[in-house]
Amino acid sequence: MAVTEAYIVDAVRTPVGTRKGVLADVHPADLGAHALTALVERTGIDPGAVEDVLMGCVSQLGPQAGVIGRTAWLSAGFPEHVPGTTINRACGSSQQALHFAAQAVLSGTQDMVIAAGVENMAIVPIDANAAVLERMGTRREGPGWIERYGEQEISQFRGAQLIAEKWGLRRPQLEEFAVESHRRAARATDEGRFTGQIAPLNGLDRDEGIRPDTNVEKMSTLPPLREGYEITAAVSSQVSVGAAALLVVSEDALRTHGLTPIAKVTTLSVVGEDPVLMLTGPIPATRAVLRRAGLSIDDIDLFECNEAFAPVVLAWAQETGAPLERTNVNGGAIAMGHPLGATGAILATKLIHELHRTGGTRGLQTMCEGGGQSNATIIERV
Repeated sequence: MAVTEAYIVDAVRTPVGTRKGVLADVHPADLGAHALTALVERTGIDPGAVEDVLMGCVSQLGPQAGVIGRTAWLSAGFPEHVPGTTINRACGSSQQALHFAAQAVLSGTQDMVIAAGVENMAIVPIDANAAVLERMGTRREGPGWIERYGEQEISQFRGAQLIAEKWGLRRPQLEEFAVESHRRAARATDEGRFTGQIAPLNGLDRDEGIRPDTNVEKMSTLPPLREGYEITAAVSSQVSVGAAALLVVSEDALRTHGLTPIAKVTTLSVVGEDPVLMLTGPIPATRAVLRRAGLSIDDIDLFECNEAFAPVVLAWAQETGAPLERTNVNGGAIAMGHPLGATGAILATKLIHELHRTGGTRGLQTMCEGGGQSNATIIERV
């Protein structure tokens, strides 16, 4: 089979809602269905021509269980013969969905795949399976893990603090970064930069978590997550609700269905890293994807590095040389929220639309992930 390009025809997302906001009670399958419906309507495709629906979702319990990629598709009223699945690579789940979709097209085995993500953290809280494990009288770590890493705490919060300590990042610097995230997101919202990428839901047409009036003085009054930590809630991503979807197709599909692409996926990487630090993966992932592409940091116009915690992005920028003025230019998860399984697809959507707004050529997206992993993706504007 001839190798083809992996084109993105469109990318759309819901507004990102807050834990107690307008979208808090939306069933996750309906939330995902909304993004899928918007994508089908915007592209004008025959939904029966889709060959697979790959949906990232992290907390696959309760209403997010049962292969939500499939249930979201069926909840949208689309054809039963189209399959769907759910992908969990922690916070990178829907970025991995985009990778799998692109790989299917690049391999020539499929011509039209949807990469998507969904998470309603108001209904299914982060780490909800901890309660299930407790009721079962068991734990996540088995004897092999404990033999290798001991009984030390393994958590994203400790990981973020360890990164702050290792890279010498103190609380005032983290808070300045967080304030800038809100400022950028508020500006982008006011200037209508998100309008073309958001499919309004329940009357909500903008991201709920942005606080335009926040400042370092307010942030400095918050207690740390633990005594002695540099990390506070203000420099962490918000608990959120959201979904997003992208249509990935081959050159043959463009011709057959009369589609016009807006971007293409050119280079992919995924790496493992120290699971105790956990959140440093974007550093080697960025180096790996640039090496594979034969590019340097200077060849990238825009970056999206997920703001799980402020130290993650600041340490990544220090190590890779990525300029912060070209990173998360319209704000990040500290301001807008981080609906776990949806965030990868949301970042890709933001990146593609911003490349078109600015006339940039290449964007690089990366994010930290549970277990000490990271995806990195280079996308080119078409």
